[in-house]
This record gives sequence, structure tokens and C-alpha cells, in this order.
Amino acid sequence: METEPASTVIYNILNIITVNNIAIANIIGFILVLLLLVASALISGSEVAFFSLNPSHIHTFKTGKTNNDKFVTKLLNEPKRLLGTILVSNNFVNIAIIIISTYINKSIFNFSNSPILGFVFQIVIITFSLLLFGEIIPKVLATNYPQKFVVFTASPLFILEKIFRPISSLLIYSTSFFDKKFQSKQNISMQDLSKALDITSSSITEDKELLKGIADFGNIDVNEIMKPRVDVVAVDIKTDFKKLLSIIIDSGFSRIPVYSKTFDDIKGVLYIKDLLAHINKPASFKWQSLIRPPYFIPEKKKINDLLEEIQAKKVHIAIVVDEYGGTSGIVTLENILEEIVGEIIEESDEEEINYSKIDDNNFIFEGKTLLNDFYKITSNENTIFDDIKGEADTLAGLILEIKCEIPKLYEKITYKNFTFRIEDANNRRIKMIKITID
Repeated sequence: METEPASTVIYNILNIITVNNIAIANIIGFILVLLLLVASALISGSEVAFFSLNPSHIHTFKTGKTNNDKFVTKLLNEPKRLLGTILVSNNFVNIAIIIISTYINKSIFNFSNSPILGFVFQIVIITFSLLLFGEIIPKVLATNYPQKFVVFTASPLFILEKIFRPISSLLIYSTSFFDKKFQSKQNISMQDLSKALDITSSSITEDKELLKGIADFGNIDVNEIMKPRVDVVAVDIKTDFKKLLSIIIDSGFSRIPVYSKTFDDIKGVLYIKDLLAHINKPASFKWQSLIRPPYFIPEKKKINDLLEEIQAKKVHIAIVVDEYGGTSGIVTLENILEEIVGEIIEESDEEEINYSKIDDNNFIFEGKTLLNDFYKITSNENTIFDDIKGEADTLAGLILEIKCEIPKLYEKITYKNFTFRIEDANNRRIKMIKITID
């Protein structure tokens, strides 16, 4: 019987040991990859879980007495550091997965003849595994069970936070530095806020209307709420005192604009309280000396800016002028406040009804009704006519923008789901409109 040379036996033994060592290394590496994938899943899921806790969940943890509750509370007290710890830990784990899986891949498969195929194979397998098991599945679970996920990962994250504190501190400092350098204000759209209020619970109707008024406040121009010149009670500066008193009594207003010859030449505003000391004076009394200077504002001024100016100047009435300097109307402090709190009815006010509701879909409005009031009465968005209303502030103005001429009596004009029927008009003015909302 022939015996193998000693050198051959030694070579075979070494070969077996090497192969076995490689096999053992691959097994250990495979186990490590699985463990690291689990760690990656837990860390990724914890990011979603911690930052999706609602106030009641947070309160539960803050009032809890277990160690986990304390860990969760401490982590939530420093959200930036928590996020930094999660991101750093996850990156370290993912890098370790890539390195070990690359070693295993090279040991098992020989892609020396086709390196491109090897690269693609490695990228597809590792990327797919990381995305599916390390990101997608854990984040879905964490979204559905945030409390359980937080409790399970609180202790490990607390330990990792201590380990990676220097690195997370550097990240926090870096982000703070860039925040200061490139920070820009992100304002919530008032239109978005208004829409959000529209879909809130109907059980808070009154508060919702108040909040909606505040949300829309900054988007309203003066000409949308002003009293137009045709409805303004004003007096000529040459009016004698007795006639003036008669006009004041009939109007019931506490402030009246004063003009010279035409309403486009406003000289000032007469405050009725200034007349109280002179109520028994003769008709020749020079009441003109009591006129206060007028406060003029443009039609397109925003009412939130106007409110600030009115408060600063301590006036209650402003004269609205158009781009040519002509008087468009007046606006009062009461008009502005009504946009937030709704209509303010004083004891001396007579209820003014400028519309009638036939049913839920049919209304009759005066042509001079402000579009802003129409939106509120019919519960429509104040942007419904933006693409066609142009400079119109009233329903009559809206009809003229659509029709481009004064429509005939009983003529119908249709726009979107609105049908306008002219109920009363002459060759100069649209007086009454029936509106059907389909």
C-alpha cells in the first residue's frame, strides 16, 4: 500500500483547516448581518415611534414610574439629541452590514470574470434587504404601535445616546450653525389654515367661526368691507346748524363725513359727541369749527394693517379713496372688528335685512351686498369668484364683471354652480338679484 508523501498530507490538512475557517467565518458573518439587520430595524422604527407620540402618550410616560418611562422622558426632553443618536447609530449599523455582507459575498461567489455582475448582485441584495427589513417593515410597525416600539427601544437608545454623545453634539452644533446662517421664516398659509378650520368638528362652531375670521383677516382689502359712497350719510360744509341736527337725528350715526360741494372733496369728520355742548345754539352756529381732520386710506389696504393704524391714530372712521383720489366710501372700526367676531348689533341699531332666504339653494340679495357678506351668508369660500370678480366688491359689481354690461330685467347669468337672475334693475344700477346655488 502506497503512502502519501508527508508534504501532501500537511497541505491537505492545512487546506481543510483554511476551508473550515472560511466556512466558520462566513457563518459568523451571516449571523452578525442578521443581528445588525434587527438592530437597524429597531433603530429605524424608533425614529418614527418617538416622533409620532401624541400628547396623551407623552403624558403617560412622564407620569410613569418605571425605568423605561424615565428613559423615554429623558430622551424626549432633548429631541435633537435623540434624532442625532438615532441617525448616527443607524448609519454605523448600516455601514457594518455593508462591510460584512461584502466579505461574505466575495467568499461564497466568484465574480472575477464578471465584476459588473458581482457589483450589481451585491448592490441589489444588500439594498433590498436594508430597505425592506431595515426601513420599510419596522417603520410601518412603529407607525401602528408607537408606544410598544418606544418602550422596547428606550433602554438601548438611552445607552447609545451616552456612547454617541460627542458625535451627536457635533451634529447638533453643526445644524444650529447652518440654521442661523440660512434660516428663513416658514409661515403657514392663511388659506390653508382657513381650510383646516373648515373641516374641524362641528361641535366647536362658534370658536371655529372666530378662528376662521382671524385666519382670513390678513387677506381682506378695505374695499371688501367698506360702506360704498351711495350708502354713506354725509353733510355739506355749508349746511346750517338746525338742518345738521335734523340729519344727525335721522341717521342715528355717531360720526358723519363733511364735504364741500361734492362727496369727492371730504373736508373732515364731525363727531356727534362734540356737538353735545352746543345743542341749544342757534341755526347760525358755526359748527364747522368742530370738524376733525379726515383720515384717508386707499381701497386696496389690508384691514389688518388698517386696524393697527386706527389704533395708533385713535380714530374710528377712515375715508376710502380710489386711485384717482375720488371717494369710494368709508370704513369704521366696527366694520373691521365684525370681520373677526361677526356682526355687532348695538341697542340703537335697526336690523338691516338686505337679503332673504327662500330655501337652502335660493336667495334674493340686494345688488349692493358685499361679496364678503355673501360668502358668509351662503357658507362659500371667499375665493370662489377670484378668477372673474376683477375689482368688484359687491354682487352687482360681480354681475357686471361677468356680463360686461348692465343686464336686462329677469335676465339669467350662469357661472359655475351659481345662477343669477336680475329681479330689479334700471339702466344705471342692478338693485335685486335672485341667486340659485346648484
